Amino acid sequence: MKAPPESTKHSLSARLNERAKERWPELVGVDVRFRANFAYVDGRLGDGTVQKLCRLRYGGVLHTWGFAIYRASHDDYEDSFLPSGMTAGSPEEALDCACGLYLSDPSAWFDDSPTN
Repeated sequence: MKAPPESTKHSLSARLNERAKERWPELVGVDVRFRANFAYVDGRLGDGTVQKLCRLRYGGVLHTWGFAIYRASHDDYEDSFLPSGMTAGSPEEALDCACGLYLSDPSAWFDDSPTN
């Protein structure tokens, strides 16, 4: 798969930073770096610490990315399931999943939308 176009790269970074502002006050920002069709997502904490969070895989669609969680124990990324049970989803869902783990807030893994 080809790397995402520049417009998609900018959109992804903006979306993730907006989500961080909405949901993750511990983060002062989100950094995204690209290599081929992968986007590596790091969170910047208020004390200057940078926390690796996840890797997203571009599949040609702006709103759906493959998800791999960062494994600190192995210093690598492993393809993973999102709380929805899918291996791909929105960038915001991926950020929430990773932050739920690394910022110790598992409530991010639960859908709080009303059910019928």
